Amino acid sequence: MTSTKTKIDKTFFKTMLAIAIPISIQNLISSSLNMIDILMIGRVSENALSAVGMANQLFFFFMLISFGICSGAGIFISQYWGKKDIAKIKSTLGFAIIAVAIIGLIFSFVAIVLPKYIMMVFDAKGEVMELGVSYLRIIGISYVVTAISFAYGFSCRSVQKANMPMIVSSISLLINTGLNYLLIFGKFGFPEMGVSGAALATAIARFTELFLMILIIYRDKAHPLAANIKELMAFDKDFLKKYYVTATPVIINEMMWSLGTIMYSVAYSRVGTTAIAAVQVANTVSNIFMVASFGVGNACAVMLGSELGAGKNEVAINYAKKFAILTFMLGGFVGILLYLCIPIINTWFGVTPNLEQSVRNILLVKAFFSPFVTFNVALVIGILRSGGDTKYALFIEMGGVWLIGVPMAFIGALWLKLPIHYIVLMVSLEELFKTIVGLPRVLSNKWAKNLVDDTALA
Repeated sequence: MTSTKTKIDKTFFKTMLAIAIPISIQNLISSSLNMIDILMIGRVSENALSAVGMANQLFFFFMLISFGICSGAGIFISQYWGKKDIAKIKSTLGFAIIAVAIIGLIFSFVAIVLPKYIMMVFDAKGEVMELGVSYLRIIGISYVVTAISFAYGFSCRSVQKANMPMIVSSISLLINTGLNYLLIFGKFGFPEMGVSGAALATAIARFTELFLMILIIYRDKAHPLAANIKELMAFDKDFLKKYYVTATPVIINEMMWSLGTIMYSVAYSRVGTTAIAAVQVANTVSNIFMVASFGVGNACAVMLGSELGAGKNEVAINYAKKFAILTFMLGGFVGILLYLCIPIINTWFGVTPNLEQSVRNILLVKAFFSPFVTFNVALVIGILRSGGDTKYALFIEMGGVWLIGVPMAFIGALWLKLPIHYIVLMVSLEELFKTIVGLPRVLSNKWAKNLVDDTALA
């Protein structure tokens, strides 16, 4: 018995690290370079920083809808991978590509044709409005290719091939950062384009990312995602029915969660331009410290889905409990590390004293709530979704955001007129709610379902 348990533990940690480390490295590079981008844009002006922060809320909404679609597909791909059904993996990928490409086209139209209306949502005026509009009209051309890259990258992780997306995204991000330097500030003979240069650099990098990803996948004929058009289009009515039942709550979840987060930004914008800039800087910094947490959360989704697809429910349940403990402990460690690094972090930014103090205070809040955030990532994305318990995941997320987070944001901003860090503290109470309500569900084992068993009901 002890030998079997030891074998399971070794398999657990070996598999988790093989998936989590590449994802964490990719997220670390992404977050680090995003921070560099923020630093560069911040050097242009505080208005430029605020404009990009507001404009990127559209991209944030778009990516979370895409994440919902790909996450729903990933539930099936990871379980099909456990079952070794490569044909179904390819057809599921094809469905995901078509779905996110359609969404990408819609958001591209909004960004390019209706950018003023997007900026008006955040009460943008004057120079902030002009800068945001110019940014959206350029960045909007990249939404479709970004969505398709996301579908391929997410699917690679679901078949436990996380190294390739890590490498490709890293190259893309390095290109983005280099072009940002050249185009924002007009270095080495390039035009000085400011915010528009940042948008153009990002668009070029995203086209490069998709090109590299497709090139690498299709050079390996044995790659489980190297599908031809016929294989990508081979999904049937039975799959569409199962996908609809399982993934619709995920997509609604991501849409409503992202809308809720955008509502936070609307509330923060009522505090002032400095508040929006402070939240953007603090979020960028905290994301660097959360990379391991997101890596482990994604590893949780892939591992549990694979075991459930292979019919090993008891192993999946055992893994889920390990992840629940591990992620809370990891979040505690990350929170302490973030707290200790705050004095150093604030020396990186050449910003006004008021903005620097706001960033410091927001980071203190994020450090405190780090254990709950890390656990909730594994809870919703990893445990509940991997077993198809997406309706309960929807209940947890929507309850947290719309019953606690959004009301708290507007009460703090409009009624109590609090400083921005107190509003962020009030909003963060949603994380406590999700942990308290979600943990009993994990322990009940009701989430663990095999979705790809042909004898199972959709």
